[in-house]
Formats: sequence, structure tokens, C-alpha cells
Amino acid sequence: MTRPFAPGYRIDPDLLIRAYASGVFPMSESADDPEVFWVRPETRGILPLDCLHIPRSLAKTIRKGIFEIRRDTDFEGVIDGCAESRPGRRRTWINGPIREAFGELFRRGNCHTVEAWRDGKLVGGLYGVSLGRAFFGESMFARERDASKVCLAHLVGHLASRGFELLDTQFTTEHLKRFGAIDVPRARYERMLAEALSGDAKF
Repeated sequence: MTRPFAPGYRIDPDLLIRAYASGVFPMSESADDPEVFWVRPETRGILPLDCLHIPRSLAKTIRKGIFEIRRDTDFEGVIDGCAESRPGRRRTWINGPIREAFGELFRRGNCHTVEAWRDGKLVGGLYGVSLGRAFFGESMFARERDASKVCLAHLVGHLASRGFELLDTQFTTEHLKRFGAIDVPRARYERMLAEALSGDAKF
């Protein structure tokens, strides 16, 4: 279910927090489209924190320590990476209002990044929103092989260690399913969300 965003093309950060708490998230048709619409899918993608599957080749990469993993050090760099075009995806849904709103949530401490660095350069990362014991993954990118995958594996381990209960991926893709992501009906998701929001965890 979608609904056009109100005129003015700005997302109020407090409204954005309420939307996530209600199981709704914003998207745009493209980076150049100033309008935003709200999405509440019939089925929701989640990645159970106790069911992460790490492919053998990725586990080897993690053991080698190829990337330095940081958290919350370069939000602008991460959202720039997530918004850039790349093979197989020439358009992005991260437009100006979305970028501005998530930047404000980052400054408030509700939006977080996991970043992969190599030789002093940001080569991959992801960002999302934390509320209660829920983390809502928004987007990820990689400029080097496995960089975003290592970030995802780190995120899952970090969330589990901090007492989070729900990792929302919005939708599932074949890529995420390889890590253990599943689809759940909206009603079940909203029950899981309510439970996760009833407690508190620190990212």
C-alpha cells in the first residue's frame, strides 16, 4: 500500500520515526523525483538474528580481516555509496527528502551505519534505523568484492550482542535469502515489531 507524500517534499523526522514504529517506510521513484511515497508491504522481509548463514568464501574473507569495520563514522559517505548507480542498477530511490530526513535521524542517534574501509577508503557499507530492539535496514553498497556482505555479517553479530530482536530488511532478495532472510506476512511482522518496540537496546 502506498500513499503520496504531502506537498513540500520534506519528511519530518518525527513523522519518519512514527512511520517505522507503525511498520511503514518511505521510498521514491528516483533520486531526481522530489516526491516520497509510503510503503506497507503485504509481506515483509526479515533476517532472523539467530539464523545467519555465512557462505564459506565469505567466512574466509572475514577471517583474513581484509576490511576494517567501523560504525557511525561516515554517514554521508555511506548514503552517497548507496545512492550511486552501478551495474544492474542505474536508478536509486534515495532522493533529497530521504537523504535529508535520514541525516537528521543520524544526528539524533536513530540512524546508524556499518562501514567497510580498506587502505583509508570507504569501500562498502550499509545504513538503517534503530528503534527499541528493532533495526530497519535501508540500503547497502560495495565498491569491492564482499565489502557489503562483511558489513551485513558484522551488523547481525552486533545487533545480537546488543539485545536486538528484529532485523527488518523490508523485502527479500536472492542475495539476502542466501544469508537466511525470510518473508513473513504483514500481521505476523507487526506482532514481531510490537514486541521488539516494547523493549530497548543500544546500537
